[in-house]
Amino acid sequence: RGVPFHSDAAQTVGKLPVDVTRLGVDLLTVAGHKIYAPKGVGALFISQDRALQPLIHGAAHESGRRAGTENVAGIVGLGMACEIAGQVLEPAGKRMAFLRDRLHQGLLRLNDRIVLNGHPTERLPNTLNVSFPGGSGADILAQMDDVAASTGSACHDRRLAISEVLLAMGAGQERGLGSVRFSLGRFTTEDEIDFVLAKLGQVMKGNR
Repeated sequence: RGVPFHSDAAQTVGKLPVDVTRLGVDLLTVAGHKIYAPKGVGALFISQDRALQPLIHGAAHESGRRAGTENVAGIVGLGMACEIAGQVLEPAGKRMAFLRDRLHQGLLRLNDRIVLNGHPTERLPNTLNVSFPGGSGADILAQMDDVAASTGSACHDRRLAISEVLLAMGAGQERGLGSVRFSLGRFTTEDEIDFVLAKLGQVMKGNR
């Protein structure tokens, strides 16, 4: 109907194949730090059928869309990060999915009532979102020293409110309150997965 369609691909680029032609999007954004580029740099795909007003007026930098000196170091870093991500996309994805599933199976051994949030197969290879029954995800994380995880998405992880996405998925208040998101990377190790499981085992044993 002529409405521009934008896709936030921050969590997808570098983990799954992304083809803007197949997706049919008008706009697609990439966050550099999600694929090990410097923080503060990103990329925006704009379809040839779409014209955007300048974000900052003045000089003709970035095809006239944003005036000001470009972050050359960041741009080069993002380009190299994309090149590397493309080279290792398939093996890295398989490895992260293996570690993600190792973590998930370990959690179920600790408590078989833990619920997976999201589709069992159609999901990112590096992300695991689960809900702990009868508890608060924030309380669990508060007891886990040296473990970086979150109770929400990366852009809302300091907010104590229940995830609106989980509620929209029909998770309910209790399940939403008990949710924790674990994110893995290309350099995550099996020892780190086992460390998280050991920490969680201690926390869950202490909370009984």
